[in-house]
Amino acid sequence: MIKRLFFLFLLALSFASGWFISGYQNALKAPTVIGQPVTIEIAKGDSFRQIIHKLRDQHLFMQPLWFKVLAIQTHAVRKIKTGEYELATGATISDILALFVSGKAKHYSITFPEGRNFKEMLQVMEKNPDLEHTLKELSNEALMAKLGASEKHPEGLFFPDTYFFEKHTTDVALLKRAYDKMQLVLQQEWFNKAEHLPFNTPYEALILASIVEKETAAKAERTQIAGVFSRRLTQGMMLQTDPTVIYGMGDSYQGNIRSEDLHTETPYNTYKIKGLPPTPIAMPGREAIYAALHPDQSKNSIYFVSRGDGTHVFSTTLDEHNQAVNQFQRQKP
Repeated sequence: MIKRLFFLFLLALSFASGWFISGYQNALKAPTVIGQPVTIEIAKGDSFRQIIHKLRDQHLFMQPLWFKVLAIQTHAVRKIKTGEYELATGATISDILALFVSGKAKHYSITFPEGRNFKEMLQVMEKNPDLEHTLKELSNEALMAKLGASEKHPEGLFFPDTYFFEKHTTDVALLKRAYDKMQLVLQQEWFNKAEHLPFNTPYEALILASIVEKETAAKAERTQIAGVFSRRLTQGMMLQTDPTVIYGMGDSYQGNIRSEDLHTETPYNTYKIKGLPPTPIAMPGREAIYAALHPDQSKNSIYFVSRGDGTHVFSTTLDEHNQAVNQFQRQKP
């Protein structure tokens, strides 16, 4: 009788082992995510049990037992990283666990276009729900200190680009990346600059580049515009560029520059001050920075006026310039 019972026990154990192995192998191959991709967030401090509960809450086609067995077998329990993960359609429990261990969390993007100023950059970040917002009531000087920057004014110091980030990334961390990239680009371009420039520092080049960025969107004209401003600086002329006036007007600018605005003294009114304004007026892209450091020296033009189609007419004398202004701005013969 004992032998018979022992035999039945072994037989049951064999069936149970076979069922377990077969079920486990099938679970490894079976799709867990059916239909649309699923997003799950593993927060800091989540236990393995909480992670399983989060998976169950998504109504995935999986048995928690097999997920536990796989995690124990692969020693993955303590290797799972925090983050927001997108589980692709057709993913198996093996795929999901491997994703959690890899730390390849879901990424979001934010774009800072060329020519935008710092205030506009902040507005873009404030509207992004995936960033962690920490800048409220923080002064510009305090912000720059947080970034470890020597500059006190943030304008123009962040490289315009599309940045990818994980959910809950702080706005300060994102700004740090944009600041570091601008420093790198500026250093690279400064190393290969042309000779005999009318300024002495990379920061001054950045100021001029921001003006070039605001003056034209036509790639072919950037070095010409930079050439005009470089010659004006060399000759001691005022830059007399409207974008700096607009920047100095701040919120009072309503779309038009009046005659009184040109005569109002601000640190940025280049109709009243000689030389460069004290800071950049926007975020220049690499092409504008290149133009500022490689101004066109093949011409003698010191004036330009918009044609109204995004391009400009360049002139070497005031008479030629006035004729161009009459033709394209005042529309007189």
